[in-house]
Formats: sequence, C-alpha cells, structure tokens
Amino acid sequence: MILNYKVSGSGFPVVILHGFLGSLDNWQSIANQLSTYFTTYTFDLRNHGRSGHTDSNSYEDMSNDVAETIQQLGIEKLHLIGHSMGGKVAMRFALDFPHLVEKLVVVDISPRKYNRHHDSVFEAMFAVDLKAIHSRGEAEIQMSKVIDDKPTKQLLLKSLERQPDGSYEWKMNLDVLYEQYEEIVKPIEADHAVPIETLIIKGGKSRYINENDLPLFSALFPKNQLVTIPEAGHWVHAEAPREFLEASLAFLQS
Repeated sequence: MILNYKVSGSGFPVVILHGFLGSLDNWQSIANQLSTYFTTYTFDLRNHGRSGHTDSNSYEDMSNDVAETIQQLGIEKLHLIGHSMGGKVAMRFALDFPHLVEKLVVVDISPRKYNRHHDSVFEAMFAVDLKAIHSRGEAEIQMSKVIDDKPTKQLLLKSLERQPDGSYEWKMNLDVLYEQYEEIVKPIEADHAVPIETLIIKGGKSRYINENDLPLFSALFPKNQLVTIPEAGHWVHAEAPREFLEASLAFLQS
C-alpha cells in the first residue's frame, strides 16, 4: 500500500512514523523544524489519517507499506524515526530492510509485547454518536463521559473529520483497529541483529520503557544508545520538543 505523506525541506531523507490512533499531523511541527537540515517525510500508517483502509494491521504489513512508499518516492537510504506503534513499525522495517536505514530513532516504545491499555480510549471513541454531533466540541463532551484526559481527547479529535454534508466521520479505520488490537501489542522479534546505529529516546515520566527492555533492544540493535528526557511522558516530542530535537539532531548529524 502506498501511504499518504507530507514532505518538506531538503537534504538527506528522514521518515517519521506516528503512533497508534494518531496521524502524520501529530509530527508536523517537529518535521518542519527538522526540515532545516533534512528532507522530512511524515507518513500516515495504514488505517490511520488519510492512508488506505484494510482489514489487516500487522507490523509486517505496515513495514511493507513503508517500503512500497519509499520505493515510490525514489528514496534509497533514510533516517527513520518512529514513536510508540510507529516505533515498532520502524524496528520491524529496520530488521526487514536494513540496507535502507542509515540511522534509527525509536521514541518511547520497547520491542516487547504490551498488555492491552487502550480499552477506555476505544470506549470513548465508540461513545461518540457521529450522526448526532454538529461539532468537535460536542464530540469531546460525549468522550468526557469515559475519559478525562484533555490531551488524549484533543489527539483523538484531530482524526474526527467534517464531511461535505455536515456530518462527522473518524478518518482512522476505527472498527478494524479495535478488531486488530492484539496485533498492535505484539512484540517485534527476529532471529538476527542488525548493526544500525539506534537512538532510543525515553520519556522520564513514561513507563513504556524500563531497564528490563534494554537487553531486548541490544539483541536486535546492538549499536544502540539511550537518552532519557526527564520531564517528558510518553508524548516526548510534544511535551519536550526542544529537548527532543536537540537529542535527535545530535544523533542524526553525528
């Protein structure tokens, strides 16, 4: 599948992959700042944003989508940045197509299997009566009956799109993402390691990466280094953009 993307800047290519239930818009501010030094591409992964909908959502499928898209774009080598689910896609891609990746940045996610932790988010999204609402504000009120966290609600509402007839639809393929959720929490595994220089960026307030995860990284990407941004949670790039950019540029330009 050829993915929807945005491109800016000039120089060596940097491809950025967003997290679960997100879209390329979540990374546009960072991409614009990186575009001073690189050609930056932000992708909508399958079943997200404006990319195609399909019944499958495995990491193998998403990795192949990225490969097809960069082939279409004529990219022969790239730096790859992935956050959360996008970080797992980035790891899968680097293991599947190591000759295409110069450097890898994995943002606040481990290769391990995770427990289910999006059920309340799904409940909140399914609680929105798409036929009855007339604004995102009304959708937020309905979601608030399930979740209180405003940043999470604002992130999700970015994927709520007004149709020509005035109604609203989720841009993401919500039903399939719910049905395929077990694919999202699966581990990234391989019987080989790849010598790609890898930067792991962890939010200091996040629990997505712990010390037990470091051997898992080293088994797949032995040339790795860890940077912790103390004041950031899981949304490192949004909560500490300056520190995130400094760490990323120091690594990518070294």
